[in-house]
Amino acid sequence: MKAFEEYEDFELTLVHTGQHYDPNLSSVFFEELGIRQPDVYLNVGSGSHARQTADVMVAIESLCLERQQSGVPFDGVMVVGDVNSTLAAAVAGAKLNIPVIHVEAGLRSRDRTMPEEINRILTDSISSLLLASEPKGVENLLAEGHSKERVQLVGNVMIDTLRSQIERAKKQQTLSRFGLTPGSYGVVTLHRPANVDSKTTLSDLLGVIKNVSNRVPFIFPMHPRTRSRVEQFGLEPYFMESSGCIVCEPLGYLDFLCLTSQARLIVTDSGGLQEESTALGIPCLTLRDNTERPITCDEGTGTLIGSSSRLLEEKLEEVLSGNYKVGTCPALWDGEAAGRIARVVSEFFVGKPTGSGSV
Repeated sequence: MKAFEEYEDFELTLVHTGQHYDPNLSSVFFEELGIRQPDVYLNVGSGSHARQTADVMVAIESLCLERQQSGVPFDGVMVVGDVNSTLAAAVAGAKLNIPVIHVEAGLRSRDRTMPEEINRILTDSISSLLLASEPKGVENLLAEGHSKERVQLVGNVMIDTLRSQIERAKKQQTLSRFGLTPGSYGVVTLHRPANVDSKTTLSDLLGVIKNVSNRVPFIFPMHPRTRSRVEQFGLEPYFMESSGCIVCEPLGYLDFLCLTSQARLIVTDSGGLQEESTALGIPCLTLRDNTERPITCDEGTGTLIGSSSRLLEEKLEEVLSGNYKVGTCPALWDGEAAGRIARVVSEFFVGKPTGSGSV
């Protein structure tokens, strides 16, 4: 949105679907990053994948129709990432013949058991402009039959945010609050069903973290889903009372970036954290069998662990002994992706009959 401020002909309407509604997963980003308040808040909330997607589709369709009836229709619908809101807004826009612009297009894990993979494939299939964050995304889209003219490699807009906020984040008092020293602790995040919904898998993974925490402390901002499973499986005494493991509530963006940017290592099943750790040059042990962000493993600091406690233990030892690989930061993860996106979108609408630039 900041990048589009340079283009006077563009009017942007910011829609918050409400899919993420917990303050630490929603409003904190607006407050900490200085994002203007949403123009429209749909207040969708939680629900099954079908219900959540349907509710967003209905609300977005209604919004688009209102704009059409007012005589100032949207020229495009821009969606980001791979959540249910992404797919829902894309479908609503496409069915009203409004061009869909997908930021972070082309990512593929090849694992259709993941809801996000379905969202990615379907969103890309109906998008008019596909903006990829890494070269593999471009390859995937071209292999799927999308025309070169509609696919652009623009870089990673999430890394723009990281680079613009990292110095501010490091000034937070987060480390001192938790008694941590830069470069001497690990960060853990877990939330995916494959890792947390099985008592055996979760207890094995937590057991490895607990054992290694005798050598390096770990801080674990615990997702509500994970905390629920820890309580359900009776693992609190086993893990949460470990002196080397600090369990806390989910953190705001700046607090979390303060932690991750100064960590010795990261253990996660988060997609975004795979990218951020590569940009930061910090070892990332990814608790997934596959990744839609292969560049984080091929060029970056990531390694796929799956749900294997044995492999996690092995790779943790590599990191702590100094034998882990050294990654590089991918091209175009330079903090300038948003500017490239704004330019490409502007060029896309040049010469269109409805090219007023309302998105």
